[in-house]
Amino acid sequence: MSVKHNEQAKAILFEKFGFTEYREGQEEAIASALQGNHSLVMLPTGTGKTLCYQLPSYILEGTTLIISPLLSLMEDQVEKMKSNGEKSVVALNSFLTYSEKSQILKRIADYKFVFISPEMLQQSSVIERLKSVMIGLLVVDEAHCISQWGMDFRPDYLKLGEVKSRLGNPLTMALTATAVDKVREEIIKVLDIKDNLNEVIYPVDRPSIQLRIKQCRNNKDEELLSALDELKGPGIIYFTSKRLADKTAELIRAEKGIRAESYHSDLTKEDKRKIQSQFLADKLSIICATSAFGMGIDKPDIRFVIHYHLPGSPEMYLQEIGRCSRDRKGGVALLLYEKGDEGIQIRLQQDSLPDKNELSFAYTHSDKLVHLKEDSKTNISRYFINQKIPLEEAWEKISDYQLNKQYQLRTMIEYAVSTGCRRKILLSYFNEEVAVRLNGCCSSCTESLSLPYSPIEPKKIKQNYEKMWQEKVNLLFNL
Repeated sequence: MSVKHNEQAKAILFEKFGFTEYREGQEEAIASALQGNHSLVMLPTGTGKTLCYQLPSYILEGTTLIISPLLSLMEDQVEKMKSNGEKSVVALNSFLTYSEKSQILKRIADYKFVFISPEMLQQSSVIERLKSVMIGLLVVDEAHCISQWGMDFRPDYLKLGEVKSRLGNPLTMALTATAVDKVREEIIKVLDIKDNLNEVIYPVDRPSIQLRIKQCRNNKDEELLSALDELKGPGIIYFTSKRLADKTAELIRAEKGIRAESYHSDLTKEDKRKIQSQFLADKLSIICATSAFGMGIDKPDIRFVIHYHLPGSPEMYLQEIGRCSRDRKGGVALLLYEKGDEGIQIRLQQDSLPDKNELSFAYTHSDKLVHLKEDSKTNISRYFINQKIPLEEAWEKISDYQLNKQYQLRTMIEYAVSTGCRRKILLSYFNEEVAVRLNGCCSSCTESLSLPYSPIEPKKIKQNYEKMWQEKVNLLFNL
């Protein structure tokens, strides 16, 4: 980074974001963009990846186009930027009416930041309008979705290389928190950013988060309520079932008197925003959620993340527990494991991918796909057919993906049942070693774990709050 750019960036860091120092990896990513290099940025969850593209955008000319996989995440990021004073930002997604979308596209050059879903980028009218705009930086958020080996098979992400080419191959930054070597290779290949590329890769480990496992035997609710007697402060409990998320939030309110709510895809947009706002403002203590909750939530003092069900992959698990202890003051990740829990993930895998008969039927009756309901199996089949990939090659790719999903699940089972260091198991999956062990590390390394933070009871919070206001009153009236 030149001296001039360095001075500009440091000034913007304070003026726009209120910071005087960068977090790990941020300065390298920002420097890469300002030097005109493509970048693949992998930083642990909670280390401020959004700053990596937002800050240089204020120095680079043109519009920054951010491709984001989740509509809720996109909306959250736009609202946060607006609340921080950024007026020139907009989201282009399926939440919009036809009229709203038309108005945004008409004025697209007026926006500095444009968030867009990968599906929206498949529309020719959108691409044609974007081609008329100078794109100073193309950002691919959650870039692991590009790879067929990644956390989720998103066919439209695999087309982003073609989209990038149609937009004139702008400067590109791909961001992720969890990507093994093979996934990173796939991201670079699909986006065609091998030349002039800087890789900013940091370890996935979050040493301030204590890793705990509780073996259950048809008593998960009891173990959960028992854990809540110890774990204090804001927390998230993850479920694979929306029904159980609702039921458990009600149980926690009734049994513990704790302010808890559930969050999942069945909620209205307004209810989702309300619950998120209440959680951020400490009006709710616990969120019982599916994976729909958490991405982009910038709450530094989440003290625990509990998984009621076994996650399907180490990537997903690290993403979700990484929402804890963003202030680095300590947190607990607790997995409630019962033998047979993996059956849920096996069924989810089977439901998300077409088997050979279903894929063959889709190829034979491709003209009928437009009439089928939109689901994962149909979308994957349609992608291979539209890309003119032969049936046998398509099945080979799906089979490889299935094998990878099985390997991910086996790693999570090993994590749950092993008597060895749990942190070592997770990091080995990413070809990393344990560099730091804090707070007892995990429930294998330390027999009797204590909280890695000092819990503040609700009563204590009230006392501190009243004391603070009493001091202000005394100062005001010179008492």
